[in-house]
Amino acid sequence: MKPLKIKVSITLDDDIVHQIKILSEQDDRSFSQYINMVLKQHIAKKEKALAEEQ
Repeated sequence: MKPLKIKVSITLDDDIVHQIKILSEQDDRSFSQYINMVLKQHIAKKEKALAEEQ
């Protein structure tokens, strides 16, 4: 079963939206899927760095 999704509303700079659209198309993903992927990678990187500090 897929995890539940929650709709959120955020405001992004125009240049960021433009770049994410380009990158998501290159990766054959929707805008939302690409943002989810990038955020998951960022969180994993931060958690790894935090674990290494301890």
